[in-house]
Amino acid sequence: MLKTIDRYILRKFLTTFFFTVLIFTMIAMVIDFSEKVEKFIDEPITKKEIILDYYPNFILYIGGLLWPLFTLIAVIFFTSRMAGNSEIISIFNAGISYRRFMRPYIIGATLLACMNLLGNHFVVPNGNKKMFTIIYTYISKNSDKGQIQNIHLFVAPDTKVYIQFYRKRDTIARDFRLEHFQDNRLVSMLKAASARWVGPPGKWQLDDYEIHTFHGIDEELIVGRGKQLDTIINLTPDDFVDYKEQHTMMTTPELKKYISLQKSRGAGNTKKYEVERYRRTADAFTIFILTIIGMSIASRKVRGGIGLHLAMGITLGAVFIFVSRFSIVFSTGQIIPPLLGMWMPNLIFSFVAIWLVSRAQK
Repeated sequence: MLKTIDRYILRKFLTTFFFTVLIFTMIAMVIDFSEKVEKFIDEPITKKEIILDYYPNFILYIGGLLWPLFTLIAVIFFTSRMAGNSEIISIFNAGISYRRFMRPYIIGATLLACMNLLGNHFVVPNGNKKMFTIIYTYISKNSDKGQIQNIHLFVAPDTKVYIQFYRKRDTIARDFRLEHFQDNRLVSMLKAASARWVGPPGKWQLDDYEIHTFHGIDEELIVGRGKQLDTIINLTPDDFVDYKEQHTMMTTPELKKYISLQKSRGAGNTKKYEVERYRRTADAFTIFILTIIGMSIASRKVRGGIGLHLAMGITLGAVFIFVSRFSIVFSTGQIIPPLLGMWMPNLIFSFVAIWLVSRAQK
């Protein structure tokens, strides 16, 4: 059961946290609006899209991105005030141990971590779909980096598609070729002058097709000049779309499905998606670590008060973000495994948190 001291600290923790979130998101909204206001005026975007679709999801995006850092700032702020008012010394003088003093902090961190997990895995990605759809429609119209010329795609480990040119507006591929390999040898090839997307689950209609089947040095040829062939290919128009933030627009079940699909094709471009998947869980545990670090720093009464504690905490937070960015780069670049890369900052700063707790005023 929660005691009076638990409710007191927990109330301060949560109110300070949400006040911190409010202040920083308002600042971020003002900065973002000042950057995009000209586009909002020039483009045919409605007020409803700006007010109800873009900025509510922008708030979720900023919150999901900086949730652990907000936690650190909030913990340092209210704990430093308690230390400055000699409340923490009074708590220790009342016979409460440092471990018992940590209890409401851990409870608060658990609540925020659960909210962060739910947000990272489901709420924020769904919001990102709406936000980035608006950005790619009105703000950054040329953000799609998907290939449209000389495209080579694996649709299965031993099956490759080549397309000389793909037209996105009507989903038509020119000079289409589907190649099947067995034991690193080409065993069949389907060629077509054009291929048109018909619909799920991978229906394509081929025009002026040729089917080449190879039996050693012998070749069997079926020619369909002026004819059409309906076929099923593990390929959709989404495979020709590639946005920089595409991985943040998928919920975790969608990420897992996409990664599994790409691996079944034999493709190796799944690193940023795996990094995003593991980051979402690692961020929740970051909240615990930064909560303990902030509490250990700010619970000691020192000259300089809140200012000194905030400076120390923000410095540690900046170092943590710096290490996290490096881990993401190394994981995406296949230097270290994605799982290890996303948990490495937590492992490093866990030792920092343990050392700070051992040196904290008790």
